[in-house]
Amino acid sequence: MAEPGEEAVRQGLPGLLARLWRYGLVLSRDRSTAEDLVQATALRALERAGQFTPGTRLDRWLFVILRSVWINEMRSRRVREGGGLVAAEELAFRGDLAMETNIVARQVLTQVMGLSEAQREAVFLVYAEGHTYSEAADIMAVPVGTVMSRLAAARLNLASLKNGN
Repeated sequence: MAEPGEEAVRQGLPGLLARLWRYGLVLSRDRSTAEDLVQATALRALERAGQFTPGTRLDRWLFVILRSVWINEMRSRRVREGGGLVAAEELAFRGDLAMETNIVARQVLTQVMGLSEAQREAVFLVYAEGHTYSEAADIMAVPVGTVMSRLAAARLNLASLKNGN
């Protein structure tokens, strides 16, 4: 019989795969790398499911695993930042949202994808995924002040793009 943590991971993981893929895409800027990251994350999560504490946020636990896998991949393959911008439509909302919303979302996402990796990751975790500054800091393994600084810098960069500077 599975332990409670294992059961929680097995039940919750499928519903979080799309969010994990988006996070992988934000980090890697590459569809196939994002898919590989999600696969590796799912495998590691299932292998270590007994370490998950039921009642805590599974999404946060999985994001930490994905980020760890990404960092390990960067180190082992010496992946360098700047592998190209991902098409913003891959992150755009689908479904019943109005066309105007999709157009604005694509424009914003295109600008966000042009930020540095650190700023892009902070923006994704706080604004797209709704994590608190503290949760984002835990996921990124940095102090809360660093998250706040990265978000402030990202806002300045995005404002300068909006103003055409």
